[in-house]
Amino acid sequence: MSKKAFTIVEIMIVVAITGILIAIAVPAFLRARENSRGRACQENLTKIDSAKEQWTLEFKHSNGTPITNSEDFLTDENIFGANGYIKKTPYCPSKGTYTVNNIGVDPICSIGRTNSPFTPHIMPQVEELTPSTTKNER
Repeated sequence: MSKKAFTIVEIMIVVAITGILIAIAVPAFLRARENSRGRACQENLTKIDSAKEQWTLEFKHSNGTPITNSEDFLTDENIFGANGYIKKTPYCPSKGTYTVNNIGVDPICSIGRTNSPFTPHIMPQVEELTPSTTKNER
């Protein structure tokens, strides 16, 4: 009676093919994860900027206007939390820290562009459209 089993060469071939597939897939996975962290950070910065804009409109301030009234001063407590413009304080998924900045100045993340070649942790720039610009021209 003969037993059928895998030979050592067959097992080594399967292990080698698995290793090659992992070597190809892991860097792509890590790149995609870091790019998604950068996009999540950009979304958080956009939310912070929108909250600042809402606060500015509510208290009738404009860009560059110094804030003198201490009770409506732009603080983290006024932006984040149950009574703020954003319910939960956003955190950078890559462990960066956010700086809200003054009115008219974009919020920033401490990581910024230091994570090159991945998606940077900066405010996305809005493309300004002119009346003559159409979707086909972009």
